[in-house]
Amino acid sequence: MINIPCVYDVRGRIGEGENVIEGVRILSFTHYLQGPSAVQNLADLGADVIKIEPPKGAYERHWSGCNTYVNGISVFYMLAGRNQRAVALDLKSEDGVRVIYELVKKYDVVVENFKVGVMDRLGLGYEKLKEVNPRVIYCSCSGYGASGPKSKQPGQDLLAQGMGGLAELTGPGDRPPSAVGTPVVDQHAAVLAALGILAAIYNRDRTGDGCKVDNCLLNAAIDLQQEPICYFMNGGKLTERPSTGLSSRMHQSPYGIYKTKDSSITLSLTSYSTLKEIFSPGSLDSFKPEDQMENRIEFDRVVATEMLKRTTAEWTEIFERHSIWYAPVNFYPELVKDPQVIHNEIILELDTPEAGPIKVLNHPVRYNGKAPELRRNPPKLGEHTVEVLREIGYADEAIKSLLASGIAKGL
Repeated sequence: MINIPCVYDVRGRIGEGENVIEGVRILSFTHYLQGPSAVQNLADLGADVIKIEPPKGAYERHWSGCNTYVNGISVFYMLAGRNQRAVALDLKSEDGVRVIYELVKKYDVVVENFKVGVMDRLGLGYEKLKEVNPRVIYCSCSGYGASGPKSKQPGQDLLAQGMGGLAELTGPGDRPPSAVGTPVVDQHAAVLAALGILAAIYNRDRTGDGCKVDNCLLNAAIDLQQEPICYFMNGGKLTERPSTGLSSRMHQSPYGIYKTKDSSITLSLTSYSTLKEIFSPGSLDSFKPEDQMENRIEFDRVVATEMLKRTTAEWTEIFERHSIWYAPVNFYPELVKDPQVIHNEIILELDTPEAGPIKVLNHPVRYNGKAPELRRNPPKLGEHTVEVLREIGYADEAIKSLLASGIAKGL
């Protein structure tokens, strides 16, 4: 076993309510969802994250899907802002950039998701910050990549779903390609960014070298399709998008969501012999087992017809008896009450001073059976500006000057 020296004071023990990656210090120049979700994953694990915002506040403080605000506070901001501190600075000013240079001497991980080139123009690109701190780990989260013909185009989850092939893979065949109904690419890209940062930290602990980590939505969208794309590139035939219950262009029937007599149910990969046993006598006599893949559309039409003959409760009893892979089709009213969801403690209630109780999603991974602790509610704009400036050596008079000039905003 290789003994890896660690430069951090990592005192936390997984599952004991401690900060697992305590000592990791991150400056977050992030907005929207991809970047904020990435740093929240690391903040949950104990990293000291400072969110750097303009004096007017990050975008997500002023917008929320479904116009969802609780006592005027954006839920979009609250869902990816916990366990962090907030500093408000004008990065277009020399004094504001000078503050960042001082911070980078101590906060040696930087995460940003501005359009490609913006941080360089501000004097905060990787090459410049590497001069300030050669050990800096600099993670850029972009739409299409750090270079290339489309690198400077605006990137967003929906656009990446279309360009990355995910939309063409999704939806019934009698309708246009469909986007997945949640920003799945943003979230996957966020996890990949956190993974890349941790890998770079591990490498720095071994070698002493900093690293530029590039993470983009396009690659994340493609990575989500590892199975079908690899089949395609190696001669596999992806059939047309079906209009039955099939939800996949690569799996045999049944594999999808099927209407029942009174609602719907999810049914997966069931053998020909089992289907013959549970379906109406003779309904599958014209098919052979290999038709589940080779003639999957016609086979699935029979599956869809058979599923309409019983209620969801009746099918549930049959599937249980035959050990068939199935699941209910929950939407949010059922989902948040599902006993397994409640048991998993994936829903976290924040008791915030401004908005009151707000429900968000908890950190999804458990460590020895426990989720990381909630250390901080999402901060107010500039809540920690004065505190952080003092930590890096700014005198009170200098802080007052920055606040008075509008270069910094604090509470």
